[in-house]
Amino acid sequence: MQRRTLGSTGPTVSELGLGAMGMSGAYGAADRPESIATVHAALEAGVTLIDTGDFYAMGHNELLLAEALRGRDRDSYQLSVKFGMLRGPGPDFGGHDGRPEAVKNFLAYSLTRLGTDHIDIYRPARLDPAVPIEETVGAIKEMVDAGYVRHIGLSEVDAATVRRAHAVHPIADLQIEYSLISRAVEADVLPTLRELGIGLTAYGVLSRGLISGHWTAERSADPDDSRSRSPRFSGGNVEHNLTLVEALRRVAEAKGCTVAQLAIAWVAAQGADIVPLVGARTRERLTEALPATELDLTADDLAEIDKAVPPGAARGDRYPSAFMSGLGVGN
Repeated sequence: MQRRTLGSTGPTVSELGLGAMGMSGAYGAADRPESIATVHAALEAGVTLIDTGDFYAMGHNELLLAEALRGRDRDSYQLSVKFGMLRGPGPDFGGHDGRPEAVKNFLAYSLTRLGTDHIDIYRPARLDPAVPIEETVGAIKEMVDAGYVRHIGLSEVDAATVRRAHAVHPIADLQIEYSLISRAVEADVLPTLRELGIGLTAYGVLSRGLISGHWTAERSADPDDSRSRSPRFSGGNVEHNLTLVEALRRVAEAKGCTVAQLAIAWVAAQGADIVPLVGARTRERLTEALPATELDLTADDLAEIDKAVPPGAARGDRYPSAFMSGLGVGN
């Protein structure tokens, strides 16, 4: 697998990363042995970047990764960790905490759960509106100076916040949703990242499976699956959105690949400074995703893809309304 460097100061990582959130129940029950086997298969295929969050099932995901990575050369992979989302014992979220003292507290717990002495990229999951980003990033900088963190990242913030954070300490990358049906990042944020020499790690490249080619209008998400509360999967919206997938399927068939491979390759083709995160939680889905790195999309291919899925064509917000207000960009 080829490598890409995250910005001018960030680490060199695999051109595809593995997003581990789905391995901790975000989309319904997950199979622990299969999740661990999927991490192993990703590493063996050359994937080095693994993304998690300390709030994914309240630490479950970090403990799972610690088990999957045990015995591996620590320099053979990079861990990207998000922090700051507050959770209760149930499904509800309780806001964000970016205070300097909280940053160090969250980091201490993550280091212990992951069984490591450092985090490669550490980032607030969302902007805490009550704490200036300069204070949050300043606290992470102290942890960089102390050797506990290698690089600082951001997640789901706007261009102005990126500039303010980068003035405190070089930012390696911004993690943000970016897919064929979530392109708001292109207007202001992506040009700002490129101006400042900051990479982008794109999550949601298959829009939580909606544009994977495997979702159907007849399928319904279980109550414990977050997609059951997603506007893009709701009745009326999902049927329209799947017509876009069928148009994309025709392009994929002509290209000799699957819909998922085409959607992942499209994100990767938007620039060598972008690393798509694939949220595979089984070896089957990982095996399907990996060949996307071998797809060479021509200008004609990209034009056909844009024709099949024009910018802004999807219906429904990418998150429930309660979450949209905490995002730096829209859909």
